[in-house]
Amino acid sequence: MRLSTTKKTLLRTISDVRDNHTMAMAAGLSYFFVMALFPTLVVAAAVLAYIPIPNLFNQILDAAARVVPPEGMGLVRGIVHGVIRTRHGALLSLGLLGSLWTVSSGFSALIEALDVAYGVPETRSWWNQRLLALGTAFVVGMLSLVALAVMLVGPRFGDWLAGHAGVGPEFVAAWPIIRWGVAIGFTVLAVELMYFLLPNVRQSLKQSLPGAVIAVGVWIALSFGLGVYFQHFAHFNKTYGTLGAGIALMVWLYWSGFAILVGGEVNSAAFTVTHQDKLALKKPAPRKLSPEEPPKDADKIVA
Repeated sequence: MRLSTTKKTLLRTISDVRDNHTMAMAAGLSYFFVMALFPTLVVAAAVLAYIPIPNLFNQILDAAARVVPPEGMGLVRGIVHGVIRTRHGALLSLGLLGSLWTVSSGFSALIEALDVAYGVPETRSWWNQRLLALGTAFVVGMLSLVALAVMLVGPRFGDWLAGHAGVGPEFVAAWPIIRWGVAIGFTVLAVELMYFLLPNVRQSLKQSLPGAVIAVGVWIALSFGLGVYFQHFAHFNKTYGTLGAGIALMVWLYWSGFAILVGGEVNSAAFTVTHQDKLALKKPAPRKLSPEEPPKDADKIVA
């Protein structure tokens, strides 16, 4: 992409973020993210309690704590702590049903928000959107688990590979950096698939990649900045009391949603700048007859 095209894309993105009320849309997404987060964590905790790996769920939470604010992670740990200690099959079944509904609602809201970001109408049926939301949530969840798993194995996994797979010392030395690259790569792929699958837009994976890279970069920077802000400047517990941890989690989820929507705005702006035409819909809208155009069976009606 040339410098002039990059500049036009940046200016168009800034304009679209303002005109499409992206920050307000991110606020709505944060609500659905909270509604989907805890039922999903309850199901995950109940499932992982049956896996004979000690402290597996705590290890996953420790990996997630690298990007989630400490106050928010404290709230998450407190809610799911009782589920980890007790194994309830009924809780798992009810939690699974609740998770399916809330997760599909969250991704359905993301479909609507990305349609606004791309500036396209929604022409697909309600049940089509729900199935798409569930399928995308499953794929994105699996990719996110892979990214977390890479972080869970730790920097000493390179030594284990050297002893069992015969890799060289160069790989062992580079593994602490490689694992971060692999985790970020799977995260970018998860976000890219959201841009490719969810909005009502026909586009290639190549066209959805720039926004995914920028979204993940913005998300990492915002998460790091929020972590510093929460630790050294913000005092939510003093201001909001017992609600402080929940407020901190909501703030992080809000900016996470904002990063995702900004990536969609970047992809839309890049397409508009480079192609100078409208985005093609996955399901074209029904054609409307113009006032001057008679219906196809007009001659039969007259006869």
